Amino acid sequence: MASSVTAAVAAPGVGACLSYSPSGQLLSRRAQTAQLQMRPPRRGSAVVAPRAEGINPSIRKEETKVVDTVQVAELAKPLTAYCRCWRSGTFPLCDGTHVKHNKATGDNVGPLLVKKE
Repeated sequence: MASSVTAAVAAPGVGACLSYSPSGQLLSRRAQTAQLQMRPPRRGSAVVAPRAEGINPSIRKEETKVVDTVQVAELAKPLTAYCRCWRSGTFPLCDGTHVKHNKATGDNVGPLLVKKE
């Protein structure tokens, strides 16, 4: 199968897209598309379609934006874990729920650790 190199030529008010095959022949946009459609799919490749969905399943959904403020000097423990997976039963503190989430989804989310100095 021949690969192609695409070059774009533009001037004020004028535009063109040209593609050259290794054999030297000029390919139209329709011919380029036909070549791509005839290619067999690659092994091990996947088409991933972007999708927009919320990451917060249930925490304080009545609020427009969930914001928490912490005074580091007032932390009770020397090291405090804060949830980043949005699944903690003690949100905003981490309760380890991300471990179950990671196993179920293959994700790698973990807590934010805040150290008291």
